[in-house]
Amino acid sequence: MADKLKFAFYWNASCGGCEVAVLDINEKILDVAAIADILLWPVAVDFKKHHIEVLPDKHIDVSFMNGGIRTSEQKEMAELLRRKSKTIVAFGACAYLGGIPSLANFHNREAIFQRAYIETPSTDNPGGVFPQVKTHVPEGEVELPLFFNHVYRLDQVIPVDYFLPGCPPTPAMVAAAVTAIADGNLPPAGTVFGGPSTVCDSCKRVKQEKKVKGFHRIHEIIPDPERCMLEQGIVCAGSATRDGCGTRCLNANMPCRGCFGPADGVADQGAKLLSTLSTVVDSNDLREIEKMIDQIVDPAGYLYRFGTASSLLKHKLASEEKSAHPATGRSQLEVAK
Repeated sequence: MADKLKFAFYWNASCGGCEVAVLDINEKILDVAAIADILLWPVAVDFKKHHIEVLPDKHIDVSFMNGGIRTSEQKEMAELLRRKSKTIVAFGACAYLGGIPSLANFHNREAIFQRAYIETPSTDNPGGVFPQVKTHVPEGEVELPLFFNHVYRLDQVIPVDYFLPGCPPTPAMVAAAVTAIADGNLPPAGTVFGGPSTVCDSCKRVKQEKKVKGFHRIHEIIPDPERCMLEQGIVCAGSATRDGCGTRCLNANMPCRGCFGPADGVADQGAKLLSTLSTVVDSNDLREIEKMIDQIVDPAGYLYRFGTASSLLKHKLASEEKSAHPATGRSQLEVAK
């Protein structure tokens, strides 16, 4: 079919779950094959970078890109696919928000390398050797991608046309997006697929506006499947999170994790969730409140699990951001933008 669409899928800094999500549409993958030729999908199809480089600009109709941007190689591929594609879809929470990989933004590259290559119990590295962008060996020069100080969401590096949230996006959302593309029935550019309200608004659990005397991690109690998670002292991100997922986690008696990102009108998802948590605390005693706060073992992980790169915090500052990197001669911010 000469008029078939041309798709590309690419995987940056992510876990690979979004690749599986494409297959989770089950037999509808045959519908995708019927309407589109897949020109790039490294996890499944043996096409290489040079095959994309020789294509005319805007030759690919839609590129679905998952994962944040952690390395110079990922930035280079994102820029290449932007040139070769008419439409770019940020596929999944990591491309849309930075995702769980962007929790590393609470540290910089130096601290990450120190932990990974020196401090971990299983590491045997007496010489303190770190990965280098360029290394000379007897056979020649070996080059690795530059590891950025921070993880960037996709639209901080290239213009993005649409955002498909979720960790991963639900099969229904993937199918709906592909159908909209095939039918030429896409919403305005910049649209985030999903609902306009919050997960709380869609949740059917009973809310009695009860306050709590403590917080629990999900493995410490068996939640009542009928009652609001927050009113049982379980941190649930539903109040700060865009709906459209079908409350799948809550239906499985698990709290909302926040993977659909901030709802419309929410400037900072973590700040919104923190505000919600403060409203359910049943105490005016500072010491008692401090004990309750200590029960939230990883506040950053709860509040900014998927969106550190999109938060007002963004990342840990480092002195080398303004200094030239020896391998590139450019600053970290210049390299990443």
